[in-house]
Amino acid sequence: MVADFKLSAQLVGHESDVRAVSFPSPDVVLSASRDCTLRVWRRAQATPPSFDGTLVSRGSEYINSVAFLPPSKDRPNGLVISGGKDTIIEVKAPSATAADNAERLLVGHANNVCTLDVAPDGTYIVSGGWDGQARVWNPIKWETELMLGGHDGMAVWNVIAFDEHTVVTGCADKNIRIFDLRKSTAGEVAPRSTIHTPDVVRALCRVPKGHPSGADIASASNDGTLRLWKLNGQQVGELQGHDSFVYSLTSLPSGELVSAGEDRTVRIWRGTECVQTITHPAISVWTVAVNPETGDIVSGASDGAARVFTRRPEAVADQATLKEFDDSVKASSIPQQQVGGVNKEKLPGPEFLTSKSGTKEGQVQMIKEDNGSVTAHTWSASQQQWINVGTVVDAVGSTGKKVEYQGQSYDFVFDVDIEDGKPALKLPYNLSENPYERATKFLGDNELPLTYLDNVANFITENTKGATLGADAPPSGGPDPYGTESRYRPGEANEPQQPKVLPQKEYLNISAAKYEAMFNKILAINKNMVSSGRKDAAFNPDEESILGALRESLESSKPIPPRALGLVVRLVTQWPYADRLPGLDLLRCVVKFPLAADFSDPQHGSLLELAVSASIPSDGTAPSENAAMMGLRTVANLFSSANGRSVVSAQADKAISFLERVTGVSGGEPIGPFNRNVLIAATTVAINLAVLAHRERLLSVEQRRRLVIVLGAILNKDQTDSEVLYRALVALGTVLSASTQESANLGVAGWIKAAGARSSEDRVKAVAAECSKVAPR
Repeated sequence: MVADFKLSAQLVGHESDVRAVSFPSPDVVLSASRDCTLRVWRRAQATPPSFDGTLVSRGSEYINSVAFLPPSKDRPNGLVISGGKDTIIEVKAPSATAADNAERLLVGHANNVCTLDVAPDGTYIVSGGWDGQARVWNPIKWETELMLGGHDGMAVWNVIAFDEHTVVTGCADKNIRIFDLRKSTAGEVAPRSTIHTPDVVRALCRVPKGHPSGADIASASNDGTLRLWKLNGQQVGELQGHDSFVYSLTSLPSGELVSAGEDRTVRIWRGTECVQTITHPAISVWTVAVNPETGDIVSGASDGAARVFTRRPEAVADQATLKEFDDSVKASSIPQQQVGGVNKEKLPGPEFLTSKSGTKEGQVQMIKEDNGSVTAHTWSASQQQWINVGTVVDAVGSTGKKVEYQGQSYDFVFDVDIEDGKPALKLPYNLSENPYERATKFLGDNELPLTYLDNVANFITENTKGATLGADAPPSGGPDPYGTESRYRPGEANEPQQPKVLPQKEYLNISAAKYEAMFNKILAINKNMVSSGRKDAAFNPDEESILGALRESLESSKPIPPRALGLVVRLVTQWPYADRLPGLDLLRCVVKFPLAADFSDPQHGSLLELAVSASIPSDGTAPSENAAMMGLRTVANLFSSANGRSVVSAQADKAISFLERVTGVSGGEPIGPFNRNVLIAATTVAINLAVLAHRERLLSVEQRRRLVIVLGAILNKDQTDSEVLYRALVALGTVLSASTQESANLGVAGWIKAAGARSSEDRVKAVAAECSKVAPR
């Protein structure tokens, strides 16, 4: 009997969905993510299995596809090929870092490059994208060799380099096309044949020779069905089991198939039967790949993790890691909408799980627990038992009230302006849904092109930040789950229990702004400067109009005018320190944009360096508490974009030095030691640095130790404000969750205990208790 796959290692470091993976050697995994990074993971040790990740590339847009060009005489280590929303295919050495230039940049696609594959013999690369193009690239000349026609502008979701002269494409128009690369005309190849399918083709894979169906290829669709085909178009099999979209397919050396999808599972198929279901603690599993030598699997999911699974006993994770994974699956919240209508009163109780067997692998059974909750269990045929895979929850939006639309209840119903002069379209959304699935349905319902998909999905994500499942969100909307200007206070909502907080996984920003007051103050100061003869630093009428355009951009969340950034820099560097506050306020608003985060010049350095020097004068002038607070908010908001996080990670020492100066750890007396706004800004920066340390492992041990000391300075000053205590403890607990070696001999346990005792709020006491569990003894 063939063994089940078990978890081997968890690869944690990405900040967002892992959209593509490759497994080119037993000791190397490649992963691409919506956090705009490409990472290579190398096996650090065999027992217990672990991988260390390094950044190969960091861009400004999502990376959605990755492939590996095998070693050859000219490229002894092979090459990593990646593509994404910026339309450019990047080719880099696997040993490269994010700071290294690409070996090659392949330009040709006009939209997101969502799929890549390499010929089995390495003689060509094939790509597909949302622009309806499929291209064959020559890896010696590094240029497009052939265009694969017939897709008529519809997204090419998947491509496979079937053999040295055959490419197969899967398209949003529900067709699979087979191309013979030897038959081209003027650089274009027409399909040799076309297979019409019932639904959008999301994934393809080559079926191993000797498969009992006799199939050549397998396809997967939005309807959750896997279909097996001969290249002549004959369907020879159908695999049923997934409950939603299937996003990825591959095959094992054993001849089995592997699939991954929106029902948060990876499934193993032997012949036409599902023989194992691996449930993930995520909303969806986007991608799966296999190492051809070991038969190990790697998956990439919406929770930002890549996971390696193995059948080899010596490569299975240790018991603690296995238990952590199983517990995280059990603790998953399954949205009510994902399981359909459930009548609680007709569900069996827990006794069902020991008295009744399942009828097939992956069968799902709902159970009404003794406490009234509903849990989901899936049947494992190999273990002959039911596996708990989570609790079914209702979805509650940011207001806690549902919105009716076309007879159904939703957490949100947005108005979306697609075209000027036409009425807005209604976009309903529940928090339990995947933004991309809802965006796809919205575009289909309104007969809109898939080229809008990313924009609509981003719109949903941005406008639902801070809203949570199963609990009332803070009264102020916005991206900060703890609230910014208006924070959550116990008693304003019914909270049955404190959810687990540590480690913090999301970056926070402080973005609420009163633009009218801010710009009116800037214009009033500018008028006084003009009348007093300070025309060198003041703005002329043309520059005032650029400021007006900047205000409109900020209020409508549109890209900022390119010339505006230079004016903001002038505000915070050339205006008198006493008049600088509204300029610093404006700086922390614009710093969230990737264009701004890319700023650097010889005189002022990066925006991080600018925020520090503009808010704390170096000429002996007493620092203003409000200016320091705005400088800290600017650093916090730098974490809003991948570009900004790159700036902070490259200059982490300067960011920590800024915190040390404000808190009085070094450089002078504390600035605003009991100023709530200063301390909330400082602890928000600390949280973001802690997330950088925990998720990306980008801070050194010494930097983490300095950050812990800063948090100790905040916690040890008889601080009683609950928001400050809460954020400081979240930051401290997140750093300690990454590692405790940097906090040795600092007395951290005492800080935590004292902080928990100084607040009457349950959430502070709860996070202090969590901190105590990870603190060094």
